[in-house]
Amino acid sequence: MRQIIYDKVKYIADKYKGYIDTEDLMKEGLTNRQIGLLTAEGKLEKVAHGHYWIISPEFSKPEDYKAVEVARVNRKAVICADSACYYMGLIDKEPEILSIATRRSDRHKMKMNFDVCRHYFSEKAFEEDQKVFNTEYGSYKVYDIDRSVCDCVRFKNDIPKEIFDLIIEKYKKYDKRSTERLMAYACLLYTSPSPR
Repeated sequence: MRQIIYDKVKYIADKYKGYIDTEDLMKEGLTNRQIGLLTAEGKLEKVAHGHYWIISPEFSKPEDYKAVEVARVNRKAVICADSACYYMGLIDKEPEILSIATRRSDRHKMKMNFDVCRHYFSEKAFEEDQKVFNTEYGSYKVYDIDRSVCDCVRFKNDIPKEIFDLIIEKYKKYDKRSTERLMAYACLLYTSPSPR
């Protein structure tokens, strides 16, 4: 490619400092073919369909890039279960597979560059207890600690045993009334009558 294209990429990198969508790359004057070539050359990283990370020595991806990237692909998705326990600070080790929640009716494709375990929730269960994290790269949603531990119990078979055991151990220290509170919370969240 001509040097003018590389100069344009440098300009785009300085302007956007990280994530950019195909639409914005095209607004900046790049063609689909050029985007493909720049990706092949390692100047752009394809995060998901239509979403890119601009590779530059001047900045690097944020520590919470998985949550940021999931939110860029599906703004309504919520980090849940063991992953939410990590983002909410209950555990220190990030699970290898990112757990996300979406509504049962949500059909967004969620093909990411990292492993994702997707859980589908009813409307009521999906809406409860979301916290919003705002970052310079965009915002994302995470369920609170009580809700997330409850979800971990519900999805125990999808979580590595050592992570599950650690979450339960940490939660008992976090909340001395953990068992009673967890049971009451689970009953409230998952056993309410379904709408007819």
